[in-house]
Amino acid sequence: MGNKIISMMKKDRKDGSKSMRMNRSQRKLLADEEMLHRRALSMAIRQTQLSQRFDGSMSRRVGSTSTRKQRTLSDPFSNGKQVPDFSSDSLTVKKFVLVHGEGFGAWCWYKIVASLEESGLSPITVDLTGCGFNMTDTNTVSTLEEYSKPLIEYLENLPEEEKVILVGHSTGGASISYALERFPEKIWKAIFICATMVSDGQRPFDVFSEQLGPAERFMKESQFLIYGNGKDKPPTGFMFEKQHMKSLYFNQSPNKDIALAMISMRPVPLGPMMQKVSLTAERYGKGRRFYVQTLDDLALSPDVQEKLVRENNPEGVFKIKGSDHSPFFSKPQSLHKILLEIAQIS
Repeated sequence: MGNKIISMMKKDRKDGSKSMRMNRSQRKLLADEEMLHRRALSMAIRQTQLSQRFDGSMSRRVGSTSTRKQRTLSDPFSNGKQVPDFSSDSLTVKKFVLVHGEGFGAWCWYKIVASLEESGLSPITVDLTGCGFNMTDTNTVSTLEEYSKPLIEYLENLPEEEKVILVGHSTGGASISYALERFPEKIWKAIFICATMVSDGQRPFDVFSEQLGPAERFMKESQFLIYGNGKDKPPTGFMFEKQHMKSLYFNQSPNKDIALAMISMRPVPLGPMMQKVSLTAERYGKGRRFYVQTLDDLALSPDVQEKLVRENNPEGVFKIKGSDHSPFFSKPQSLHKILLEIAQIS
């Protein structure tokens, strides 16, 4: 009996020690995440303080699968599973260039940057013109070329022997499509995350027409338009109100990240959204393109994303359960895992 009690006491001590170790580990993860979030929030507040004020007035008029590889993931950390072991040494290309979508900036990738760096990879983020810390007035950005200039300049200055994996979110898909047309030899793979994978002659806005209505009507009737050159001139940009942004982009995201986004989002230049993109089979068409679908997305519905996949035939398709239009917030570990899987595809 005494030996049994001693044995049970030893077992309890072992279990308790294991529990304490797990708690310490969990606390460290939470502390690391909190530190990352504080850093991102600090940068966002600084951005807000530096941002230029917009002189334009805001209108408030009330407007009216085939043989492709497919994977569906929920967030692995939600049920305690870890991302599988991964060796970056096996990769030919380790540099990821992360391109944000409309209204966002490089700040939105902070969780993905941290996880990619922990995996031994080299993430690069860019602020497109008029976004994030790029202080250009969005009212002056009228073409996709102007909007994508920071990305194009980065690729132009890339050493001749280097290649990158290009990642685009939402309307950032138009920018990486434009870059793929310009520099197919420098882009090893292009990954579209719930993004505007446009066809030749299509406008980025057309992809969102199911949610926002036809482009011509939106330009005339939307309550979110910005008239940077005066009410008697065509609109120069748009920006959703906070409650609309929350419901469209962040319906599954943590409150902390929503708070970060609310002080960081900037108006969207309208010109690049309305410009038809010219893509050729000889350049863009030969690029290795992959698509990541977000299955709880209210900004770009799963049906629309499925239509984009059918029409553009990417090499691989991946799906994330429980993700809104911002998987870098709502399902960062799932997105991280998918990026690693795509990077390893030979």
